[in-house]
Amino acid sequence: MTASATPAGATSADRTIVAFCCRECAYAAADASANARTPLPPTVRLVLMPCTGRVSPLHLLSALAEGADGVMVAGCLLGQCHYREGNFNAVDRVAFVQRLLKSVGVEPERCRMFTMSAGEPPKFVAAVREMDRVIGALPPLPRSETGAAGRAVSAAASGAVAERGAA
Repeated sequence: MTASATPAGATSADRTIVAFCCRECAYAAADASANARTPLPPTVRLVLMPCTGRVSPLHLLSALAEGADGVMVAGCLLGQCHYREGNFNAVDRVAFVQRLLKSVGVEPERCRMFTMSAGEPPKFVAAVREMDRVIGALPPLPRSETGAAGRAVSAAASGAVAERGAA
């Protein structure tokens, strides 16, 4: 069996999705959905952020390089960021990471951006379920030191640091 082969009996529940959520909207929507006892896929791990504008490309690439099969950024509706333009910055950064992933042969849909208000718990749940569905349909990223996708994501992360540092 190669590093990229799915082990016998592996399911999409064996996958991990890291969700970077803004405190003001997405995390509040996640909290409201939890209070309503709405189940989320067991694949998602929430990371509370003050604003999606604080999520850097390195956060997204590092999560993938360190074991996540997908990353999502969930924030305020466009034009309604509590910090004025943080979600616009996040949209640009997600697009940048998607281009990097594609350039190194990794599926760009492993990184996505979703927007919602705090009063839209069903939209948060739908976003997480959509991400779970997309990631579950993709082959797993190899997890060995010699795995091509792992090296590619690490290379993309190094390139992101170099490119951002030169700017």
